[in-house]
Amino acid sequence: MADSFSINEKMSGRRKFLVAATSVAGGVAGAAIATPFLLSMMPSERAKAAGAPVEVDISKLEPGMLLMVEWRGRVVWVLNRTPEMLETLEKVEGELADPNSEKNQQPEYAKNRTRSIKPEILVTEGVCTHLGCSPVFRKDIAPADLGSDWLGGFFCPCHGSKFDLAGRVYKHVPAPTNMVVPPHVYLSDSRLLIGSESEGSA
Repeated sequence: MADSFSINEKMSGRRKFLVAATSVAGGVAGAAIATPFLLSMMPSERAKAAGAPVEVDISKLEPGMLLMVEWRGRVVWVLNRTPEMLETLEKVEGELADPNSEKNQQPEYAKNRTRSIKPEILVTEGVCTHLGCSPVFRKDIAPADLGSDWLGGFFCPCHGSKFDLAGRVYKHVPAPTNMVVPPHVYLSDSRLLIGSESEGSA
């Protein structure tokens, strides 16, 4: 009788162990299946390089500050222009090669003086349209090396191309066109999606 009870107790213990082990194995297998599935929903590095949209937090972007992000393997600048910076855009138009953005270097919604959706926020590829060099953000007014008429903008030290604070190219420089404005959309006042023109593409 005692032996029978001992055998039943051992069998019950084994049964509980097997049930527990099977549950753990099933959970691990489920996680193993779910993880790649969830990861597949997020853009991979390869997808980002191919042009997957990039979400940017601009909540801490102070006026006058330039933020650099990467999209499609290129640097994209997000500049929070001050009211004083915006005032310069009209002043320099006579010196620009394409002040009205007639050439197709931006989406239709950025074909305006500020080349942006929100006047204060400029989104542009930080690439010179001459040979693909990286210009320098020069917000200083009338520096000795750029002249007394310089009101701030982007300067390419490689070959001397100059762009205003909307990424519009000056006349008589090697760069033939304005800087490229990539497709973008605002998800909220503080979230910007670069590489898409619709929220559903995030």
